[in-house]
Amino acid sequence: MAEVTGTMVKDLRDKTGAGMMDCKKALVEAGGDMEAAVDWLRKKGLAAAAKKSGRVAAEGLVGVAHEGNKAA
Repeated sequence: MAEVTGTMVKDLRDKTGAGMMDCKKALVEAGGDMEAAVDWLRKKGLAAAAKKSGRVAAEGLVGVAHEGNKAA
């Protein structure tokens, strides 16, 4: 297993946008292999998204600002 350095974690964070500890864990699980770590994070992210997909958004708030012909 390769040593996981701070630079490797930073590179993975920049590439994926995942959190620091998730990137570190992914690199440790992947033995320092960047591509395998990206795959590990994707699998973890998809699992989390699938778990949350069954939720119903019963409440919420939507705002629109408009001025003349423009809206944001």
